[in-house]
Amino acid sequence: MNLEAQNNQYLINGKPSAGVSTLDRGLAYGDGVFRTFLVKNGVPHHWALQYQKLSQDCQALEITCPGNEELLSDIETLFNQTTDAVAKIIVTRGESSRGYAVPAGIQANRVVLKLAPPTYPLSNQTQGVNLHLCELKLGIQTKLAGVKHLNRLENVLARMEWSDTKIADGLLMDCDDNVIECTMSNIFARFGKKLITPSLDQCGVAGIARDRIIQSAKRFNLDVKIEALKLDKLMQADEIIICNSLFGAWQVVSFNGKQWAKQGLDSQLREMLLN
Repeated sequence: MNLEAQNNQYLINGKPSAGVSTLDRGLAYGDGVFRTFLVKNGVPHHWALQYQKLSQDCQALEITCPGNEELLSDIETLFNQTTDAVAKIIVTRGESSRGYAVPAGIQANRVVLKLAPPTYPLSNQTQGVNLHLCELKLGIQTKLAGVKHLNRLENVLARMEWSDTKIADGLLMDCDDNVIECTMSNIFARFGKKLITPSLDQCGVAGIARDRIIQSAKRFNLDVKIEALKLDKLMQADEIIICNSLFGAWQVVSFNGKQWAKQGLDSQLREMLLN
């Protein structure tokens, strides 16, 4: 890797002059996990929650998680105190020879990247967003359910289903036709004062924004429920919200042939998530 060409915008195991081996299992098998989040004025946004989830995901795959102080040191090295940016942390199981067997004593690799903040149309906030109904169905694998692992081929193939820039994201269901998530966000459906988010005990990624909305629902006088959600019930919702750690929350105003009037819950949630 030509790190000088990248202006040292990433560190590998804490070093700006290192590289990732072609034998790394993250490259070969998607054997690892990652997190993506905002860094504001040099401070990682909601770091305690991000690190907790990174650690949990590493534990689910039996990968040794980098230490909290190691990662904070990497972030401090890459990010100055005046520029807002995006951090992406990748942890792979490490290097091994050909084959799926994990050798004894393998050492995990960590990569910390500094990326420019994404730009989204202001209309996503002011007017709401359109969703695509993906044809791809998520496979069920309970051992990986909720984990943000590196093998995201389902999301890649689903995202290839549309090119219309007016579509913000695509809704994914599992092979039993349960609503699960979107390609880059989690989803909530409001029915009066009840807020439902799909159960992710079979598949899907449990994002930090989703967790924070669940924990903060009572602040907005909402009773949150985590349960199975079918498409026909989703279509009856008073309001549909999608969320992630980078854009906060957007309301869905057009999906699967139905329109919803723009309301206000997304702006309240976005303010909570991004501040």
